[in-house]
Amino acid sequence: MPASGRPAPRPASRLNTALLAAAYLTLTACQWQPQLRPEAAAFADRFPLHKASAGYPSLAPLMRRVTPAVVNVAVDAVVRTERNPLLKDRDFRRFMKHFGLEIPKEGDTERRQSVGSGVIVDGERGYILTNQHLLEGATAIDVTLKDRRSYPARLLGVDESTDLAVLAIPRIAITPLPFGDSRALEVGDFVIAIGNPFGLGQTVTSGIVSAVGRNDVGDSDLGELVQTDASINPGNSGGPLINLAGEIVGINTALIGPTGSNVGIGFAVPSNRARAALERVLRQHGGG
Repeated sequence: MPASGRPAPRPASRLNTALLAAAYLTLTACQWQPQLRPEAAAFADRFPLHKASAGYPSLAPLMRRVTPAVVNVAVDAVVRTERNPLLKDRDFRRFMKHFGLEIPKEGDTERRQSVGSGVIVDGERGYILTNQHLLEGATAIDVTLKDRRSYPARLLGVDESTDLAVLAIPRIAITPLPFGDSRALEVGDFVIAIGNPFGLGQTVTSGIVSAVGRNDVGDSDLGELVQTDASINPGNSGGPLINLAGEIVGINTALIGPTGSNVGIGFAVPSNRARAALERVLRQHGGG
């Protein structure tokens, strides 16, 4: 204690330091404007970025301009029944017969419904990019927009090397999202995933790029993928991963989790590969 008998002034606490740093970052974010490529700049000019009405930084203005281009995809399909190895066991089959349980036959099929996501890449021609695996055995495909308008969709073509597919619906007056350059992605870049997890309807999650150039993800053979910790769950497949300029930098396609749900490890097909797949499908099916 000093000679005066008064307590010595305490140095700034870690909490105060953190609050000052947060305030600085907030003020910086208010002034930040992304450097856009020409096609993205034209898109942003039509839907300018600005702060939320309360004055603090928010992703809401960005979401208002990009989410109309993201759709929910509902699929009715007929798929082959997976035969359980236990059905080959004579005692197990006898057990099923004893309790009157039906034993599936080889080659049996069943009707299945699934949900996923997609992104409008050409409103004039009604083209939508989504995942191929979502459409396996599809007998009917329905696309629902954010404003709840619904359209039957036609499968235009698929690109197996990227697990991507192109759907076609009638012409629609919605501005498509521009593609970004996935080669420019770096670990730590902020990204946003938009999709239809568990069929809940359009949902937005955010995170960062966790890794780039991921190969041999699970048992897939999809080549290099973008890894992110933005929440990706069943139903997000086919939806876009976008950057803070509103550009598509990936198409969400897979996740790793012990329960089949999000644990912060999701994967997207890089936008450069997705755009090339789109162009291949359009050339092959006369849509280019």
